[in-house]
Amino acid sequence: MASQGRYKDALALIKKQNPFPAVCGAVCNRRCEDACTRGKIDEALSIDAVKRFIAKQDLNADTRYIPPVVIPASIHMDHFAEKIAIIGGGPAGLTAAFYLAQTGYRPTVFEKNEHPGGMLRYGIPSYKLEKDVLDAEIDVAKEMGVEIKTGIEVGKDVTIQQLREQGYQAFYIAIGCSAGSLPDIKNINSQGVMTAIDYLHESNCGNIPFDGKVVVVGGGNVAIDASRVSSRNKASQVQQFCLEQEVDMPASNEEIAEAREDGVTIHCGWGPQEIIETNGKVSAIVFKKCVSVFNDEGKFAPVYDENTTVTVDCERVIFAIGQRSVWGDLLKGEDVKFNGPAIELNKVTFQSSVEDIFAGGDVYTGPKFAIDAIAQGKIAAESLHRYVHHGHMETGRNRWEFKPLDTDDILVESYD
Repeated sequence: MASQGRYKDALALIKKQNPFPAVCGAVCNRRCEDACTRGKIDEALSIDAVKRFIAKQDLNADTRYIPPVVIPASIHMDHFAEKIAIIGGGPAGLTAAFYLAQTGYRPTVFEKNEHPGGMLRYGIPSYKLEKDVLDAEIDVAKEMGVEIKTGIEVGKDVTIQQLREQGYQAFYIAIGCSAGSLPDIKNINSQGVMTAIDYLHESNCGNIPFDGKVVVVGGGNVAIDASRVSSRNKASQVQQFCLEQEVDMPASNEEIAEAREDGVTIHCGWGPQEIIETNGKVSAIVFKKCVSVFNDEGKFAPVYDENTTVTVDCERVIFAIGQRSVWGDLLKGEDVKFNGPAIELNKVTFQSSVEDIFAGGDVYTGPKFAIDAIAQGKIAAESLHRYVHHGHMETGRNRWEFKPLDTDDILVESYD
């Protein structure tokens, strides 16, 4: 469709699966292109770039494409009356709300922050994803009938039971992993130590200009984001330390290369040993040599050479070594089952042990990519629709299970 210039038709097709193509065009990790069999011949189709181009046409258009509401009912009505609450306005929650609206509901999103978007707004730096692009795609959901209430934390400002009393019949928890983790090392509470999640949140809110020396700990994309934002915030020096060797770093090669272009120095094979503080403030961090990261069974079990250390002077240390969900009192009084820190859900429907409570996105999977949360939000919308209409929860639905081709066993003798 794009090759034929049918941009609106192409956008309509994309939005059947993804309400945020402009967002994903900016931040997606393009696993579809990695799997594209055309890559065995020359290079993969530029799926991400094509979608980004199509979405951009829509952002620039005088009249936006608003997907039509199609109500699956034999009687004429303008919308379903059943009230559904979405708790968390990140990619999973907003996607569920979008597809519920397209099905004929008027769902309500409760978001504790000042603006919706979750990690898309508060975790991803603006040089990757401009906030007006995010707002433009969220505006389409509002046009379709999604109500977004910001500054409301469910469990604190209002409880799930109180929402039931207001007539809400189903709940989708999509609160993500909004807190970072800190290691258990000496002086970890010194002034100047923070998590990458908090650092990126503050930076996206326009805070934390800084011109001193920064050390970032971690080897993933979030760590790279923190390093690059620090460099762009005029830090005099940014050094990043991670356990892995560069070939094993979780961050993408593209991200690592771009960090270096922004002036970040990356040191591989080191783990934090202790923070050194002066008058309550960070003055340096000590690292110990990491000999191996995983054991023979492939489990995370780092081994260190405690005698080989390096001390790095700095005024700020940012840890990007893990994320967790912040539940607060959200489920107080609700008999929802957990397996350790993870909520237990039906793998097909995403329904919890309390029948009107569903969940999905990072709060269920742990930190993943925006596209994974979007995929779960769409499946949840179908489950929520079935639940409030007392339908079969598992029968007759697309389970989105795919078995990949063995791409090493493909013979292409000629192609067009």
